[in-house]
Amino acid sequence: MVYIAGPTAVGKTAISVALAKHYKTEIISCDARQCYKEMYIGTAVPSEEERDGVPHHFIQNKSIHQHFGAGDFEKEGLVLLAELFQKHDTVLMVGGSGLYAQALIEGLDVFPTVDKTSINIVSNIYQTKGLEGLQKALAEKDPDYYQKVDLKNPRRLIRALQICESAQKPYSSFLGQSAAVRHFSTQTILLSLERSKLYNRINQRVEQMVAAGLEEEARRLYPFRALPALQTVGYSEWFDHFEGKLTQEETIAEIQKNTRRYAKRQMTWFQKRESTVIQTDKQVSLIPQLLKSLS
Repeated sequence: MVYIAGPTAVGKTAISVALAKHYKTEIISCDARQCYKEMYIGTAVPSEEERDGVPHHFIQNKSIHQHFGAGDFEKEGLVLLAELFQKHDTVLMVGGSGLYAQALIEGLDVFPTVDKTSINIVSNIYQTKGLEGLQKALAEKDPDYYQKVDLKNPRRLIRALQICESAQKPYSSFLGQSAAVRHFSTQTILLSLERSKLYNRINQRVEQMVAAGLEEEARRLYPFRALPALQTVGYSEWFDHFEGKLTQEETIAEIQKNTRRYAKRQMTWFQKRESTVIQTDKQVSLIPQLLKSLS
């Protein structure tokens, strides 16, 4: 399996389609949001034209009303890969959701079940003390994970603290314990772009999404805003706008800013993992270089 990784807007779709045509193979999408059929514009789902006849899997095949996480992606992805390897020697996986990629390539760590008492304890910390309260609690209960986690991501902090409370052991003690067996090898290609150019692409893409009807798409989804799938950059900002918290201009600027921040976190995550890094400006000219790195 060849995994084409990289931050949002770096150009993964065009490059992966060109590679898939070379190998005469199919593409597995490992994007945590493109799998939802109700979310199209804001998740930058590749159009039929962009897919150019190459079969894509895990594209708009789930509903926001279904639970679908990295563990589900691992289980369904392994079944799909077994089928695809019956037809192809090489299969491509493409997307910027690192945890989903890790689940399929390596397997996920196994954590104990969280009890309701622990959920309530952590929820109370967040409600009364906010993000800083979560950060302080994690620093006390698991200083090792505190040094690694994205401290501005409340969901990650809440999850770690729930495990700490429920197991009475550090969350980090459960990491790296997975020993999943995989009957295929994986090579990762990390696409990278100079930061200012990437940020310009992101800003332009957001403007294109707005022109394509992102506000209207978000308005249709507003009644379901509490669902986990919609706790997503590009939608949550519009929800704030609909509630009078942001002007339209502020909403667009917030989406651009939050997307840039997300891209930065993606690159930080990917750079810690073994990969062949390819700098990208012109996608088509990269194909010979990519093929050479994969030979």
